[in-house]
Amino acid sequence: MEPHRIPSIPASMYYIPNFISPDEESHILNKIPSNRWITLTHRRLQSLPARLTATNTLLSSTPLPEFLTTPITPRFNGLEIFAGAPHGVNHCLINEYLPGQGIMPHEDGAAYHPVVATVSLGGTVVLDVTEKGGGSGGEKLGKWRILQEPRSLLVTMGSAYTDTLHGIAEVHEDDDLNAETVANWELLGDREPFIANGGLNTRTTRISLTYRDVKKVSTIGSKILGRGKS
Repeated sequence: MEPHRIPSIPASMYYIPNFISPDEESHILNKIPSNRWITLTHRRLQSLPARLTATNTLLSSTPLPEFLTTPITPRFNGLEIFAGAPHGVNHCLINEYLPGQGIMPHEDGAAYHPVVATVSLGGTVVLDVTEKGGGSGGEKLGKWRILQEPRSLLVTMGSAYTDTLHGIAEVHEDDDLNAETVANWELLGDREPFIANGGLNTRTTRISLTYRDVKKVSTIGSKILGRGKS
């Protein structure tokens, strides 16, 4: 993974362009269930195989559906991304972002093993990463921009997982994209469209697949409620 590490961000964030092929991307997009969307104020999402409870417990031991695992999780295994996770990968959050939609800065938190892997589908977006505050000395907090291309993989672990927040601005365009402003510029699969467009990215619909290992798992929900079915 070291060749894919984003150098300027607290260890460790990794970016891999073209992690899946265009045909694999199309297959996944076509397989996302149309009847499982949960609509929120600024986006809609699906939580597979089930949603977490208020105690951050996954009420399902059902495996993820095949369209979310093949070919993605074998590639995770090859890179040993979740090598230290108790269950490997047992949860995927599917988020849909329309142009102008985003999410406030947040952290993934202690409910998960401290590794998150996000595969981007459809559109390009800027992820804003900010160092956590809390000190009273008035020190300037670190801020970085990560450009996530379609079919790319972004992996967050270590202090980048515990000590930073990440969010997506609610804009229709990401501007000022260049080597000085984008932390993973040298790792991008294709910089030319942004150079040719004056550092501008016009957003289109983007779907993210966020893979994690939920620490607390109960099979009661699967047995009683029948959750986890796709």
